Amino acid sequence: MATLLHIIARGKIGRSPEAELVERYAKRIAWPFRVTELPDSGGTMPAPLTPFRTVALDERGTQMASMQFAKKLERWRDDGIREVRFLIGAADGHSEGERQEADLLIAFGAATWPHMMARAMLAEQLWRATSIIAGHPYHREG
Repeated sequence: MATLLHIIARGKIGRSPEAELVERYAKRIAWPFRVTELPDSGGTMPAPLTPFRTVALDERGTQMASMQFAKKLERWRDDGIREVRFLIGAADGHSEGERQEADLLIAFGAATWPHMMARAMLAEQLWRATSIIAGHPYHREG
């Protein structure tokens, strides 16, 4: 059974080019996929499927190559993880508590990215990772 890939993001993306990119990749991801938007502050996190893992996007996180990211998702899937939650913070990022509670912190480079762009980049990486796991050729391998 494939693991649910769940982006939980602060703020509303609305109608935008970034939202169109997220939707484009969402349609291509072969695993169960969901996006939940929360207000910039507060709001209630949806109940997770258990067992689950939490990945926070944070500029201090680990930079992972696409193959490495795919292997991490594949390992979690094979270990029976039912949901991987990807947290994207508001303009101020994540609280220290959120960082500490996360199973993994990842970064898309040292730059700070707008949360709407981070969603599109994450959706693309999730599509890429699930394609790699499915055995589609990956031109950067080797």
